[in-house]
Amino acid sequence: MIPYGRQDIRQEDIDAVVEVLRSDFLTQGPAVPAFEASVADAVEAPHAVAMNSATSALHVACAALGLGPGDLLWTSPVTFVASANCARYCGADVGFVDIDPATGNLCPARLETRLKDAAREGRLPKIIVPVHLAGLSCDMAAIGGLASEYGIRVIEDASHAIGGRCGPAPVGACRHSDVTVLSFHPVKIVTTAEGGVATTQDADLARRMERLRSHGITRDPSEMTHAPDGPWYYQQIELGWNYRMTDIQAALGAAQMRRLADYVARRNALADLYDRLLADLPVTRPGRAEGVLSSFHLYVVRVDAARHREVFEGLRASGIGVNLHYIPVHLQPYYAALGFRRGDFPEAERYYAEAISLPLFPGLREEQVEEIVASLKRLLGP
Repeated sequence: MIPYGRQDIRQEDIDAVVEVLRSDFLTQGPAVPAFEASVADAVEAPHAVAMNSATSALHVACAALGLGPGDLLWTSPVTFVASANCARYCGADVGFVDIDPATGNLCPARLETRLKDAAREGRLPKIIVPVHLAGLSCDMAAIGGLASEYGIRVIEDASHAIGGRCGPAPVGACRHSDVTVLSFHPVKIVTTAEGGVATTQDADLARRMERLRSHGITRDPSEMTHAPDGPWYYQQIELGWNYRMTDIQAALGAAQMRRLADYVARRNALADLYDRLLADLPVTRPGRAEGVLSSFHLYVVRVDAARHREVFEGLRASGIGVNLHYIPVHLQPYYAALGFRRGDFPEAERYYAEAISLPLFPGLREEQVEEIVASLKRLLGP
């Protein structure tokens, strides 16, 4: 079976983890700040806050921006459920904006229309979470401009997109957002086994996210209600969570970050090969955007909806571990119980009826890509 994604673990990664295992700190030691610095440097953001998952990072980012009961968060329906669940963790409501069929990303034109309607109704979202599906950045200049016009905060869900670029800036630089969240799950561009990072330009926001990931506790006397009782002293000044990343995970991530550019280049080379080999087949290849470098976490094709399941199952039967990213969030039973219905977001539902994620990871060989395309061609034949 050729999996749709797979981590790349090398001896230098193993050595970095073993070094931590032999050290005095398995957690809350020097490896986490070192990993955060490597991410901040790569994405050209002054602050990076590591956590135990990207889901935790989304939750903390929402909480740090003050999202709470009575507030509203909008995101894309074509994403993993965490992009919407982060609002529910804070007691807020969720809405969705349909996708641009050319890219699969949240559509700025539809967003503008929804914002105009929401402004008239007096029910604007407090936060928008655009999702960089498959590694391709959303049009953040357009989304950021609309958010600024309407006084809305922005969290980029860039779980797929570290190493990508949007115009002159790396994804994660937060040029048009308050926070960017990155994922380090094993099938992502770089892995810490499980892990996430929130980047920001705002020092106060970074400090609050650091505090929230660790129970809401501070050891900074300037944040305390009175002078410390002694050198052991700390205060919990707000309700937080234990979302810390371990030094073991951080050491793995820092070692992997040294290969970030190579990983993204390899994924783009494989995507280009897919593009060439699929050119004459009746499939829609991944959308591209001018001035945007995708990190190509996924290579998603779209096939005729009438044959979608047949093709998907045929590829699996041929030993090709295709997957589908994603079932639209509004179709999940939890969100249906909140009032969402089939037909609410037709472009997202059309995408779901046609999308197949083909295998793409740095260790994928060119002959395996040819094998995958040959299987697809057989299944799509007359």
